[in-house]
Amino acid sequence: MRTVTREQIITTVRDLFLEAAKILPEDVCGAMKEALGKEESALGKSVLRQILENKEIALEEGLALCQDTGSAVVFIEWGENVAFEGEDLFDAVNEGVRKAYAEGFYRKSIVNDPLFDRKNTGGNTPCVLHLEMVRGKHVKITAAPKGGGSENMSGIRMFKPAEGIAGMKQFIIETVEKAGGNPCPPIIVGVGVGGTMEKAALLSKKALLRRVGAPNKDARYAALERELLNEINNLGIGPMGFGGRVTALAVHIEQYPCHIASMPVAVNIQCNSARHKEAIL
Repeated sequence: MRTVTREQIITTVRDLFLEAAKILPEDVCGAMKEALGKEESALGKSVLRQILENKEIALEEGLALCQDTGSAVVFIEWGENVAFEGEDLFDAVNEGVRKAYAEGFYRKSIVNDPLFDRKNTGGNTPCVLHLEMVRGKHVKITAAPKGGGSENMSGIRMFKPAEGIAGMKQFIIETVEKAGGNPCPPIIVGVGVGGTMEKAALLSKKALLRRVGAPNKDARYAALERELLNEINNLGIGPMGFGGRVTALAVHIEQYPCHIASMPVAVNIQCNSARHKEAIL
């Protein structure tokens, strides 16, 4: 049995968010450059070049990629042979988030109550923490700042199984079409299918963490991802909604067993600033 301390959690979460908000992952940059070669619209090409230029400026100046530094979403895989040396893991994660957003001078966007007070908490906390127990002696932490604009364009629907692939595809395409330029395309479309309502939503968000364009391991789902990407890019929304061939960089589907009477489908849309960073302790 190994031990991970409160200070290790705080420092790791802090470092991850400081870097994630400033540095666009290489797989996203590569997909953006590939999109530049595919885009037929002159305005669309210009937008893509500006996105790539913005990435370089953020890196050189140590600035956030986007003024919306998002909700702090944290995924932790906790090995069953690891003990936490501390009283409250959630508090430690939140302390790391607070430190990152203060030191990085990032916008703090979280309000204390969704309906009534709506007062800013001042530290971009509490975060949204997804904790999963896994085998082994490692702790994997993934920081994913999620912008509000793209999150607002997401959706979930509970299908009857008989509605099948056709119903699922129509829902995904309609969700993207309705979103238009609001989520700052080119987007990544995360899809969760199966499980229960909340499981499908979680799967759709985890799908966004996959390397851009990496196919589902099941060939049937991988083929469906390609079909959806092609149909979404035929919508003509284009970069930042100005029209063009490249509306999405990828469609990622994650699936899970579900009830015989159910087929939940969730769509989580990620803007072009697809920020996430992980570390293993």
